[in-house]
Amino acid sequence: MLIQPVASISTLLRARQTGHSLPAELYIRPDVFEADLEVIFHRHWIAAGVEADVPEPGDVSVIDVGRSSIVILRDDDGAIRAFFNVCRHRGARLLPPGSGTVGKLVCPYHQWTYELTGDLVHAPHMGLDFDKGCRGLKPVHLRSVGGLLFVCLSDDPPADIENLAAAMEPRLAPYDLRNAKVAYQEDTIEKGNWKLTMENNRECYHCSANHPDLCVSFIDLDFGFDPASLSPEDRALVERHAALYEERTRAWEALGYPSRPVEQLAGHATNFRTQRLMIAGAGESQTPDARAASRRLMGSMTRKDLGDLHLWGHNSWNHFMGDHAVTFTVLPLSPNATLLRCRWLVHKDAVEGVDYDLDRLTSVWKATNQQDAHLVALAHAGAESRGYEPGPYSRFTESQLDNFATWYVERMQVHGY
Repeated sequence: MLIQPVASISTLLRARQTGHSLPAELYIRPDVFEADLEVIFHRHWIAAGVEADVPEPGDVSVIDVGRSSIVILRDDDGAIRAFFNVCRHRGARLLPPGSGTVGKLVCPYHQWTYELTGDLVHAPHMGLDFDKGCRGLKPVHLRSVGGLLFVCLSDDPPADIENLAAAMEPRLAPYDLRNAKVAYQEDTIEKGNWKLTMENNRECYHCSANHPDLCVSFIDLDFGFDPASLSPEDRALVERHAALYEERTRAWEALGYPSRPVEQLAGHATNFRTQRLMIAGAGESQTPDARAASRRLMGSMTRKDLGDLHLWGHNSWNHFMGDHAVTFTVLPLSPNATLLRCRWLVHKDAVEGVDYDLDRLTSVWKATNQQDAHLVALAHAGAESRGYEPGPYSRFTESQLDNFATWYVERMQVHGY
């Protein structure tokens, strides 16, 4: 029996054809998954949550980034900090995954105790000459961009997150995410590689056939089309749509709401794209009838007709509307499993059952997330087959997949693969 040699990761990356999906091994091999963790999730800025995860002093949120556990907390002075979830004694984890409230961080193993600043204040039986000052918790680089939290596990985080902040701080200011609250959170385990989760989000080629709830508020023309397939009537519709977009965008920006596309893709460490898009139908929100779900609008918003401000990153995507926001965070669990964490944010003073109905707020994306999880599982199962070969992207509807794959290969090669 002839045994085929296993290609190196470098060889697989070089084999990727522009305009095509990745070689199967880059989705399914365990060594590639480990390389992804080391390069993408340990050396780049990673979307980790929102300030509303830790609204009060003592609130903590613990997430796993690969095998590294991170504690995000709000200290007694109201500052948000991040630390490795590792006791400086013998390395035990301090807290389990999830959310909670603490007065201090106490290691369950030997009761070493840390202030919320990370300072070690109690280390029993270590002797009078023991220097607690050099045994504080190891900090993790953390950056809040308009209330969205990003962490970087590297000692040398990419500086180009400043471009993301410059683009998004003014765009997010009216929504005041720093004073929003999490109305609901849902975790979905998708049975596929994290890159397939990201690719699925980067296109809406699949939307009309798979997302009936979402398509009430999404406008399919926004996500690409083949000009050659258009009838004269359709071409006239496209022209009117483009003119309407230009008119709306000018009007939004005249009111002080930045709306035109801004992107930082290949050639940069921190990958993002943002644009304000119109909402179909009633034009207000991503709900079953495209009308606002919450009577209490976000932040300083006074209008419901300002569209959907999108932000896409390399492990996240987000939608900001007048009445609520929906954020998505992607964290890899294994070569064939990915955590998708979805949060619905509303004004901090909005009251469930008075200002909004929770089912109405969440139903569209709950349904969409389950539909997407099914599609990601199908894609991963196909990548595991001997019959898989990289397929061509539609240059009309899947250009952002090509951009993502190009960015991914480039970042892996920059870091030695």
